[in-house]
Amino acid sequence: MTEENINDSERESLIYDVVIVGGGPAGLAAAIRLRQLSSEISVCVIEKGSEIGAHIVSGAVIEPRALAELLPDWQKQGAPLETPVTTEEMFYLTPTGQMRIPMLDKVMPYLANHGNYVVSLGALCRWLATQAEALCVDIFPGFAGADVIIEKNRVVGIRTGDMGIGRDGKHKPDFQPGVDLRAHYTLFAEGCRGSLTKKIIAHYGLNQGADPQTYGLGIKEVWEIPAENHRPGLVQHSFGWPMDDRTYGGAWLYHFGKNLVSYGFVVGLDYTNPWLSPFEEMQRVKLHPVFRRSLERGRRIAYGARALSEGGLQCIPRLTFPGGALIGDSAGFLNVPKIKGTHTAMKSGMLAAEAVADAYATQRVEPATFTDRVRHSWLWQELHAVRNIRPAFARFGMRAGALYAALDTMVFKGRAPWTLHFRHADHETLRAASLCQKPFYPKPDGTLTFDRLSSVFLSATHHEEDQPVHLCLKSSSLWKTVNWDVFKAPETRYCPAGVYEVLDEEKAPTLHINAQNCVHCKTCDIKDPTQNITWTVPEGGNGPNYPVGM
Repeated sequence: MTEENINDSERESLIYDVVIVGGGPAGLAAAIRLRQLSSEISVCVIEKGSEIGAHIVSGAVIEPRALAELLPDWQKQGAPLETPVTTEEMFYLTPTGQMRIPMLDKVMPYLANHGNYVVSLGALCRWLATQAEALCVDIFPGFAGADVIIEKNRVVGIRTGDMGIGRDGKHKPDFQPGVDLRAHYTLFAEGCRGSLTKKIIAHYGLNQGADPQTYGLGIKEVWEIPAENHRPGLVQHSFGWPMDDRTYGGAWLYHFGKNLVSYGFVVGLDYTNPWLSPFEEMQRVKLHPVFRRSLERGRRIAYGARALSEGGLQCIPRLTFPGGALIGDSAGFLNVPKIKGTHTAMKSGMLAAEAVADAYATQRVEPATFTDRVRHSWLWQELHAVRNIRPAFARFGMRAGALYAALDTMVFKGRAPWTLHFRHADHETLRAASLCQKPFYPKPDGTLTFDRLSSVFLSATHHEEDQPVHLCLKSSSLWKTVNWDVFKAPETRYCPAGVYEVLDEEKAPTLHINAQNCVHCKTCDIKDPTQNITWTVPEGGNGPNYPVGM
């Protein structure tokens, strides 16, 4: 946190009524709603990506409910929702076969996708940005929020990162100090495990009384496939193989656009086997007939990864604090059983905007009505109905968890008279490497399956090499005695971008950090067993540059 004077002569200050950190669905929906409510409230949005949508991998299924509430004429306005869901399938996989889950609308009604769309989420965010700019919202891509400005225990804005600092910490000739963006209210819409959100939660103790958040790592590829393989609007999900019964995870395949498919895999980061590699699991699932038949003779054109907040209702922290609020996946509004978070993120942003407008009109320091607005909305009802499903998988395992999910849905209809809880944070769950079996991962064939470095190349990730490393190892001795001696460097396997490698394994093992490969998934910040790795923002505009139009 910074407490520096606004008259700091080296820094420019810009003053707004509301500053929003993050140009994703939540932040943009909040900005649009604020300007709809009052043309007197000045609003700016900062985005650490080089452009809006640059850090969002395309290919997602979205429910347009919140979009229709925010912009009822979204179809006339040309929102890029062009591929309606036509068919949906769920499979339980075995190593060589599959079992289709029947009566999907009854067994797993939260997965019903009638009326939903397969979209490029990056393109949708870019379109939302044009709607916000038409309402005179200032949007600044390429600016990373590096610190929170707090005065008299009130958040009064954020500071963007300095530019032009060398790896040695000295100013380079092109040095430019960060800008102070000061505001009556600051909304944090950074997405999962935001670096400023972490500071806010710790400073105000917002997670007291909440379950420890549990996360998933989603790894995604976009493919262009032959027209004869393409079924626009087909949505497929799977669970079971290759995960063991104690590991949460599954794959998806969405057909959208012109001969495009989004293929991906999610692994719950509460897994226990330190030898597990989410990236390798994602690659080998492509060899299963369910997915292979769509991808064969296709061409992989994009790759990315992102952590997801999976805990649901039990893990949501206190939402407000003096001077602001947490929205979207910063707060954990993802509906995990539904495998959707865009509509919930947007709704939370809209509700926060209404609370901020109310607080602004009455000159209150904290937009405290946000919590009540959430609790009395369909957003809360939706998350409450599925609150026990993800914890059931964590407690009972994959097969028993699936049976519980069906029971909770079909018998109790989401109104069970109990609430299951998460017992551990994800970094606490690993077992010693000596007690666990190494999975077998086939070598990549370069046609369907690939290695990490060729994958990172497709993310168009770029970091200025002569800048401070944004992945901070607090203690190398702690890494050696815990990560290496006990768990055999799990970060070399859970990182989907090849950031971490061990040098001189035989004589004097040390951890080498290839920060230039980082795709900003935040997994290391979450899963490191002693929380010895901290993710901080690099220079603004650095990181992945996912193709927005796909």
